Amino acid sequence: MDILQKIVNDKRIEVNLRKQLIPIKQLEQSILFERDTFSLSEKLKVSTTGIIAEHKRRSPSKQVINHDLNVFDVAKGYESAGVCGMSVLTDGKYFGGSLDDLLTARASCNLPLLRKEFIIDEYQIIEAKAYGADVILLIAAILTKAEIKQFSELAKTLHLDVLLEVHNEKELHKSLMPSLDMLGVNNRNLKTFTVSLEISKQLSELIPNDFVKVSESGISNINAIKTLQPYGYKGFLIGENFMKTDNAGDSAKQFIKDLQS
Repeated sequence: MDILQKIVNDKRIEVNLRKQLIPIKQLEQSILFERDTFSLSEKLKVSTTGIIAEHKRRSPSKQVINHDLNVFDVAKGYESAGVCGMSVLTDGKYFGGSLDDLLTARASCNLPLLRKEFIIDEYQIIEAKAYGADVILLIAAILTKAEIKQFSELAKTLHLDVLLEVHNEKELHKSLMPSLDMLGVNNRNLKTFTVSLEISKQLSELIPNDFVKVSESGISNINAIKTLQPYGYKGFLIGENFMKTDNAGDSAKQFIKDLQS
């Protein structure tokens, strides 16, 4: 069984448990549920760099990336570095993240926050809003077309931006719909974990211009961004590149400076 399927199976068990612990009514009473959200897609449209920086402790492909950096410092550092948005992993079992990380990031910065999660249930979208997210990630590989429609339309009623992630042409074709803001192309093959920017290049011309194009995974230097910008990409999700250093904010700042020079 591939890793994605394994994660999804575990996620169903986890979400069912969470629904029993904290009912939707309770989530909707959260103080953050009423806040005005920040739009990541609008920010990316006008940015010249388009960096979405990630907080990620570990991953199934890389094991431990960094357990020493706390979310508060990372969020503050990213904000002062001038990134467009911050991605916060909330999966515990495989990535070492939590919803508390999202709360902490929300308390420490005014960046648009992406809840990076394996969303398989409407409950997680309401949860994202209650914990201070501005953007949700939907992964085409684990959802049907009907689920993508249902989840993205719910997100829009909550004023959340929607980033939909695809890996290939088939996923892209089933996913295009007006309730999405951004289309993310993941350059990592989830079965082999190999990374190639060619995936972003190939899919770029198939993505209509109504959507903000985002490239994810394998973006570890400014050349990768300069290569992809002519293909219409406005957003670049960078995870372990900043997190594997001693100061994620400083490395993001330097990266953006180099990119602009």
